[in-house]
Order: sequence, then C-alpha cells, then structure tokens
Amino acid sequence: MAGVYFHIPFCKQACHYCDFHFSTSLKYKDEMVQAMIRELRIRKSYLGGQRIESIYFGGGTPSLLTPDNIQGLIDEVGAQFNVADNAEITLEANPDDLDAAKVNALKQTPVNRFSIGIQSFFEEDLRWMNRAHSAAEAHEAISRVQQAGYDNITVDLIYGYPLLTDDRWRYNINEVLRAGVPHVSAYSMTVEPRTALASFVRKGVQAPMDEGQSARQFEQLMDMLGAEGFEHYEISNFAKPGRYARHNSNYWKGVPYLGVGPSAHSFDGESRQWNVPNNARYLKALQAGELPFQRETLTEKDKLNEHIMTTLRTMWGLDLTVVESRFGKEVGESIRSAIQPFLSKGHLSVAGQHVTLTRKGKLLADHIAAELFLD
Repeated sequence: MAGVYFHIPFCKQACHYCDFHFSTSLKYKDEMVQAMIRELRIRKSYLGGQRIESIYFGGGTPSLLTPDNIQGLIDEVGAQFNVADNAEITLEANPDDLDAAKVNALKQTPVNRFSIGIQSFFEEDLRWMNRAHSAAEAHEAISRVQQAGYDNITVDLIYGYPLLTDDRWRYNINEVLRAGVPHVSAYSMTVEPRTALASFVRKGVQAPMDEGQSARQFEQLMDMLGAEGFEHYEISNFAKPGRYARHNSNYWKGVPYLGVGPSAHSFDGESRQWNVPNNARYLKALQAGELPFQRETLTEKDKLNEHIMTTLRTMWGLDLTVVESRFGKEVGESIRSAIQPFLSKGHLSVAGQHVTLTRKGKLLADHIAAELFLD
C-alpha cells in the first residue's frame, strides 16, 4: 500500500505562525494544477506499482482549488496508479472556503474526508493568528459538511499560546465534542524561525510561548478527549475507535508515499526526496518536462532512527521484534538497555515486545526518542 500527497501552495493570507511553503498570489493556480498533473505522469513508476490507499490534499490551503481542479488531480492519480476502491481521500479546508455551494460541489467529487483548520473558536485568537476565518464560520463549516453527509471529519486545534487561558482551551475542546467530530488533531504553538510570530518575539512585541502552559493544556486535552472515548493514537492525534487517519497513520508506519507539488516530500522506503520550494521554478521546470528536486539516500542508521521516532509517537509503540528482524538482534538489545532509565522514571512501559510512552512520557516524546537513537 502507498499514498499520494498534494502540496497546494496557495493561501489567502499568511498565518503568523506558519512556516509551510505557500504564496498569497493565486495568479498561477490553474497552471500549478496542470504542472502537478505532469509531475504525476513523470513519476508514475516512483511507487513501484503499489496500490494507492490514501490521497491527501495539504498545503497551503487546498480548499482554494475548485472542485474541477480537485477532480482533475484525483482522475490523474487514477490514470497513473492502482487506486483502491475504498481509498481515503482527504481535503484540508479552511472554514471560510466551505460555503454551501463549495460543499455541494465537492460532494460530486471522490473526496470523502475533510480536515478543517479551526484552530480556535475565539475571534480574538483568530485575529492574533491572522487566520482568514471567523469563529462563526468555524462552527458553520463543521455543521455544513456534516449536513452534506460527511461523517469522516477531523478538525485542527492549537494550544499553548498567550491568549489561550485554560478555560478558553476547555471551551474549544468542548465545542468540538458538542459537534460530534470523530477525530481531532491538536498542536502546541511553536515559534518557527522564519515566521511573523518569530519576528514579534524577537522584537519584544510578543512574549515567548510558555512551556508550562503548553504541557498543562496538553494534559487537559488528554483528559477531556479520553473521557469521551477518544484514543490517543499519536502524540498530536485523537480519534474515536477505528477512526484513525489512514494517510497520517501510514507516515508513522513507514509506508511509502509520493509527494506532488512545490516543496512536497516523497519517501520510497530507501530514500527521501523533496521538490523545490519555489512556485515559479517548479512551474518552469514542469513546463519543460523536468522536475527540480533533491534526494537523500537513507543509511541503515537513518532508517532505524526514523523508525524509533515515528513508532514511539503512536499508541502501538516500538515493536522490538520488528527492530530485531529489520536491524539485527544486537540493535534490539541496545534499545532494551537504553530504555531502562525511562522505564524506572515511568516515562515508558513495556508490554510483551512493545515499548510505548506513558502519560508522563508523552510530554517528553521527542527527547526520549532522541535518547534511543543509534549514534
């Protein structure tokens, strides 16, 4: 099995915290779609004939595409690859794009899952983030998609920023629960170097993020969603049983995927490659039948460390039998030794051959994974 990811590099405006590649000019949107179709044709052998079980439109803001644009890209995936009949096809969408006409038109496409970028239900917070939508549009978007017959929905929320009191954070979580959404992705606000937020912090206009607040609100999130039957199946992702995101789950399981569009990353099991993060250069190259990208061939050490990092983030954990079969018994023994301090501190637990993060350990996930890496 494998996946296809489309990076749609357009946004109406720049969120202050975002460091993904995008342009606020939509001038060449149709040309970009045609270039992506050309890329699919050029790279049709990249996945070695594996069946496609997920297609994901990310960005940027994929909901700025027309339904015809989206249909055209999905059709081309079907023309070049073997796509499963029950493939998960996800569209990331901003609430302000999901008006009645757009949702009804999307209903005629194969899109069967929405990822709605809510972030907060408070106007003040949305203005602070420089989001394009309003709190009212956030509520309406969820309701409108549900009324159109979609039940496979996830929403994004952000926590750990100065305006967000614990009471407001609980309100945001409760609004999602009241809406009956089966999947939630929640992220701690981070200050990425080349963003407006980073500039505000450097200039003293904005206070740095508070790690204590972030940890506390993460624990509130785990408590509230856990009490409602959500499974914490990956550090940033919660789902009702069986409602896991197939596309993202495959990332954490090391399943190959093809990334299409400027800045998009791809993984074939042996190497990673990424397209140039520049719309003009990408368009020019594809119009000439070429693809501008860089590639990194993964060493065995790279593969092991990535396996540790991604699997330890999930509720399924790091399977030591898999480690030993892929990387050797000596590596497995090394990891068994390395986890001992974290077991004694209550940061990790072991059931059979599966190593998983405890509740305390989830607050230190990246640090623990790094300590288990093969030097």
